[in-house]
Amino acid sequence: MADPTPLLCQPNPSSDTQEQPPSPPPPNKHHPSLGSTVELCIGDFNWSQFLQSVLVSIAWLFDAQQTFITVFTDAQPSWHCTSADNDCAATATLCDLPREWWAWDGPAHASTVSEWGLECANSVISGLPASSFFVGCLVGGFGLASLADSSLGRKNTLFFSCLVMGITSLLATLSPNVWIYSALKFLCGFARATIGTSALVLATEIVGKRRRGQTSVIGFFCFTIGFLSLPVMAYANKSSSWRNLYLWTSILTMIYCILVKVFVTESPRWLLVRGRTEEAVATLKCITSVTQSNLDLAINNMSHKEETWNVDLFSALRILLQKKWSSRRLVSIMGMGIGIGLVYYGMPLGLQNLSFNLYLGVTFNALSELPSALIVFFFIDKFNRRIALLFFTILSGVFSVLSIVEVKPWSNLQIGFELISFFSACSSFNIYLIYTTELFPTCVRNSALSMARLAVVLGGAFSPMLVSAGRANKFLCYGVFGLVIGFSGVYGIFLPETRGRALCDTMDEEESKENIASGMLA
Repeated sequence: MADPTPLLCQPNPSSDTQEQPPSPPPPNKHHPSLGSTVELCIGDFNWSQFLQSVLVSIAWLFDAQQTFITVFTDAQPSWHCTSADNDCAATATLCDLPREWWAWDGPAHASTVSEWGLECANSVISGLPASSFFVGCLVGGFGLASLADSSLGRKNTLFFSCLVMGITSLLATLSPNVWIYSALKFLCGFARATIGTSALVLATEIVGKRRRGQTSVIGFFCFTIGFLSLPVMAYANKSSSWRNLYLWTSILTMIYCILVKVFVTESPRWLLVRGRTEEAVATLKCITSVTQSNLDLAINNMSHKEETWNVDLFSALRILLQKKWSSRRLVSIMGMGIGIGLVYYGMPLGLQNLSFNLYLGVTFNALSELPSALIVFFFIDKFNRRIALLFFTILSGVFSVLSIVEVKPWSNLQIGFELISFFSACSSFNIYLIYTTELFPTCVRNSALSMARLAVVLGGAFSPMLVSAGRANKFLCYGVFGLVIGFSGVYGIFLPETRGRALCDTMDEEESKENIASGMLA
């Protein structure tokens, strides 16, 4: 078991020389709940919490790189005619020409397509690596969903997920053919499935409710940086092997794993829910200015019944489905996620269907995530979650449909409409993740968020097929994207509002709030 007090943790200054926060209230017959106790113990937002949140959120950077890396490694390079025959110049596709009549503009090893001769292969085979990655994400999102809630915890799940993702990416550089490469992409997607959820949950559980929304957005900024780094790295690498992209990203990922193991603390909320009180106190000492005596007093006075049902891989999922209120929330949030994921993952892939430079298109899409993250960062505390999701999903849907309109003098309007649609989808995705962490208690939060991201990936898994169909008919790409995400925000009607509400830690605590809200509504 990892030491709960990593190197980043420094002991608190002596309480004799500094003014201390007010002590917890004396015990009485109404003992405070686990949630209120943790909020009290965490205290005000400080540098230790900030540094922990940033370090945990950096995982999103490597997550983004592996999610979108195939946009460049598996792209079909440009080519030119080497024959003087007029038929070569008049032919739009190289598959209609003899192999000796044409050549790649760059080296054959610049892409998997040119290196393995996949330019004329069946679309299923040429798209197999990207599809395998998404299938791996689906399987991993389901199979590993509750590990962070049950046996491993948030920190260890994040560590092992990043480590396996880095190793499989490194092994991808040794792939001899598309089949081995696709198998490694499946394993990479399988491991990657829990990175974003573990990082988001861990970052939000070590801060109080006042800074929870802003802390969540740190991960979104890191994801944007990772997304932005890809076109830069790909452009610098365009004359060398596609394997170098995997080499660079995998080595950085494994270095990051060492930092997580040494410096990151476990979630005190999860430790308390699992009955590991001494470790929780040691962790809280790392991230709060509250004194040891006050921490002990607050925890001793709390009213908390340890969750004993969460003991195996799927127990968290079972309990989510057994409760009527939690199953209703889970179904609604997953229905919303499928529409958001279809556009969020599909838009960058669909850039090849627009008459625009691929490197610039991906860069602009990545840059559009920055204003999205900034808007959420500054206004998340003012957003009504349901109304914001409905607004951004409809906005994304409208401009996605407009992206199919092509007027010759203003053809660049297409990329403008696409960017607005993608920006709105990014905003929806960011709010969606924060909303999900607020809807479910600590004991099942990671499992619920994993299922929510699973729905997003499921939507993304359909996007390559629609992008392929959109080469002949753009409505089957951007038109379908717009209709699906436009209606997905309606699922928010069936969910409670969570803005400004403290996080719950147990199912009973969350169910009590649900019953009170239902009684007030009745």
